[in-house]
Amino acid sequence: MIVGYARTSTTEQKAGLEAQLRDLSATGCERIFKEEVSSVDTDKRVELEAALGFLREGDVLVVTKLDRLARSVKHLLELTERLDAKKASLRILGMGIDTGTPNGRLMLTILGGIAQFEREIMLERQREGIAKAKAEGKYRGRKPTGEDKAEELRRLVTVEGLGATEAAKRVGVGRATAYRLLQRQGA
Repeated sequence: MIVGYARTSTTEQKAGLEAQLRDLSATGCERIFKEEVSSVDTDKRVELEAALGFLREGDVLVVTKLDRLARSVKHLLELTERLDAKKASLRILGMGIDTGTPNGRLMLTILGGIAQFEREIMLERQREGIAKAKAEGKYRGRKPTGEDKAEELRRLVTVEGLGATEAAKRVGVGRATAYRLLQRQGA
């Protein structure tokens, strides 16, 4: 069976997801798993885990691009080991790679290393750009998310008598953030 997997990092990338689904369908995928989650959130990639669990001996997992599947060479190798254990293979449409062949396995390892190298170079440039912007006073980072909710949080705890956990839920901040904000306010 040919099984597809499509992923975008955010819900705003509808066109990218639609393009992946179109390409996977055109390839003959009989079942497609899709999700909108960052590759960094590996514990939240429920559909990838479902796809891997669904695969049986002789099945092929198809993705449109390598970066839709793995976040690093290590992660890629872990995934290919899991596929090997199931006697399934991986096909990456954008690279013309099929791990059902020795050449496909070699190319996947080489190109996976190059993709990780490119990502690390991009992150290095990004860090340099942020450092330069900070030095010029143009970069301040993101606004603290809970600061604007601190007063409401304090009121819920001190006036209404709610526990910090319940108050955190009501104002929409994490429990640790609530405790940190309350501590700063002496509540």
